[in-house]
Amino acid sequence: MSTRKLSIVLALTVMACWMAVPGFADSQARIVRLSQVDGQVQIDRNTGQGYEKAFLNLPIAQGAKVRTGADGRAEIEFEDGSTLRVTPDTAVEFSELARRDTGAGVSSLNLQSGTAYLNFKADKSGQEFLLAFGNEKLALTKAAHLRVEIKDSKATVAVFKGNIEVEGASGKVEVEKKHSATFDLAGTSPYILANNLEPNSYDEWDKQQDKYHEQYSVSASNSFSPYGYGVSDLNYYGSFYNMAGYGMLWQPYLVGAGWDPFMAGAWMWYPGAGYSWISSYPWGWTPYRYGSWLYLPTYGWFWQPGGWSGWNNVPRITNPPRQFSSPKPPATPGQVLVVNRSAQSPSSAEMVQNRIRFNSASAGLGVPRGSVRDLGKISRQKLE
Repeated sequence: MSTRKLSIVLALTVMACWMAVPGFADSQARIVRLSQVDGQVQIDRNTGQGYEKAFLNLPIAQGAKVRTGADGRAEIEFEDGSTLRVTPDTAVEFSELARRDTGAGVSSLNLQSGTAYLNFKADKSGQEFLLAFGNEKLALTKAAHLRVEIKDSKATVAVFKGNIEVEGASGKVEVEKKHSATFDLAGTSPYILANNLEPNSYDEWDKQQDKYHEQYSVSASNSFSPYGYGVSDLNYYGSFYNMAGYGMLWQPYLVGAGWDPFMAGAWMWYPGAGYSWISSYPWGWTPYRYGSWLYLPTYGWFWQPGGWSGWNNVPRITNPPRQFSSPKPPATPGQVLVVNRSAQSPSSAEMVQNRIRFNSASAGLGVPRGSVRDLGKISRQKLE
């Protein structure tokens, strides 16, 4: 075979491998959000590169794996607002993230080790959620909040809300609210039911995160999005404004005249989809995946909702100011390019004499979820 023919064959082979992974815009492919990253968290994006450092707001696609270190915690948000939270020394695989022809989502996860909290919302779309651990699996169609803990050769399911059914080597086991079931992962012993819940040191963290989502996911402006993921962060870190000629536009709190939405983030490569912009801002999911960023003179940058039928890898920009440099992905596939266009530290909030001080490019960076009671009030006071 000639060198030229060999080059063509290799190129077609590589292209076929890329096309085998559904693009983010594929109607049957689903993407969920890595919505919280604390401490050591790694992700295997199923690109053949193995585990890498995980970033906030990374898209998670089918086949990805997430694991935490000794000090790591993470949260994954699904489209309907359901959440999976993993504690230190935990590994989970996203075996299937797909969509039926009816439009219903299908999520199959495998908890390989550690402890995970699942709060399943069960919206009206008829979605299916399967969580496997060891030889056991639980299929959810109704709302439930539970904890699964794998320790040594046993796994314990504790149910906080709802009723669930676990199926495995011992058959089907019903576990009611405020009850737990312990399974022998080797399958040599029967399961044990208990009418109480043993506490876990991360129960309070899970409870706090649930409270945050419940408090900030409810807003009069929620009709802007058909999806639940990212909504609570938008409501906490910013607000909608009715701008003449444009309608309802969203803007983060704590931004100055020189701020732009692409000051902090990274470009990451996904086979079959190309480069995707990953925002570093704690609210930086929905405004970069849907709709467009719009610049209004004297008012600054706003996010304009829309475009819900598609999924943006590269954020859309409307009416940028003169001399604005639009973010551009690298020319070479496979790279990770970190972007920091701010002259100040990306962690732009700090404690000074028992109060939080923000610089004019904060936009919420350095502000943990729910840590400030009224971020909007502070923004109006223009603390710097």
